[in-house]
Amino acid sequence: MARPVYIVDGSRTPFLKARSGPGPFTPVDLAVQCGRPLLARQPFARNAFDQVILGCVNVIADEMNPARVAALRLGMGEDMVAFTVQINCGSGMQSIDTGYRYIREGLANLILAGGTEALSYAPLVWPQQGVRWFAGLATAKSLTARIAAALKIRPSYLKPVIGLERGLTDPITDLNMGQTAEVVGHLFGITRAQSDAYAAESHRRLANAQAQGWLKGEVETAFARDGRFYDHDDGVRPDSTPAALSKLNPVFERPWGQVTAGNSSQITDGASWVILASEEAVTKYGLTPKAAIVDSHWAALDPSVMGLGPVLSVTPLLKRNNLTIKDVETWELNEAFATQVLGCLAAWNDDKFCREVLDLEGAAGEINRERLNVDGGAISLGHPVGTSGNRIVLHLVNAMKRLGTRCGIATECIGGGLGGAMLIETV
Repeated sequence: MARPVYIVDGSRTPFLKARSGPGPFTPVDLAVQCGRPLLARQPFARNAFDQVILGCVNVIADEMNPARVAALRLGMGEDMVAFTVQINCGSGMQSIDTGYRYIREGLANLILAGGTEALSYAPLVWPQQGVRWFAGLATAKSLTARIAAALKIRPSYLKPVIGLERGLTDPITDLNMGQTAEVVGHLFGITRAQSDAYAAESHRRLANAQAQGWLKGEVETAFARDGRFYDHDDGVRPDSTPAALSKLNPVFERPWGQVTAGNSSQITDGASWVILASEEAVTKYGLTPKAAIVDSHWAALDPSVMGLGPVLSVTPLLKRNNLTIKDVETWELNEAFATQVLGCLAAWNDDKFCREVLDLEGAAGEINRERLNVDGGAISLGHPVGTSGNRIVLHLVNAMKRLGTRCGIATECIGGGLGGAMLIETV
């Protein structure tokens, strides 16, 4: 018998918009900043965990296996097993899913699962011609050979490329993530006006959640070494309007594209953790579960339409649990791009697509927008790639508790042509 798995607590840092140069925190710094207060308020010792699992995509050279580095800095003990997972945008959810399966199968009772990302630390990458030139210079044996090698230099050899730019380009289709969103928008007739309206609403919802204090129990203040502190997601633009957003130029497909900097997720730094527990751990430590993980599903599809990953991963999850779209009371669908989110909604409501691709008898139905990303999403608060899957699960649980709903789904598209989804029930 599969054992129940509970989410008992969680926290995250503020999501900080990447600006000029590296931000105040490395990936491990971020994980530690929200991990310390989370662990400090638990009624058990830090070494009581069986494992630490952390999603991270852009691991920096000074923090190999950031899960282990974070566990040690959090004082969890030298014998704490900790490993890092990477499935692009799904990494933070993959950490939860891996921990969920360990506990469900009886292999663990208490797991700290998280995600962290500091996109502002994305490295500069030398062009391959520059690397070859440097290698030739370094291996030259004589002074004459070194001079000859040095004279082969070209200005282009010394022009680095931002690693993030390469990382967000699919190597199979040669499309960057924004271009894949354009493809999805074209397939389902999503207009620029619709995308801009969705983006403005995301900012309005996050600004309202901040003003109402709904994020205070979720977001931990982060303290930098220079004494500055960060206590809120700083990418939100409360004054965003569809009219203002309509003035921005397309970024990926000029001049007619739909995707702009204003209706895309922001490049951001941030970390998030959740604590997973078995029924045995709940009883042993007197914990109060917030929610239970019911099921999860991962799916794959053509990388050129990776934005439809939520549709391909959620639909089997609903089928397996005898649910329909209307049965889900609260949704978190990661806002990689407004066009991509709207494309997913359109796909579920498209009779032909649902019959031919999802093997349904007809259209799955329309998601009530009042149930979707109720407090905004990545367009307004940012998308630290390795973190977002964790954040949407954490926030889904907190939003469901606040709204008094029982059934929720967190889902995301994943670069490379994947999708992930998790079915949650409040306790």
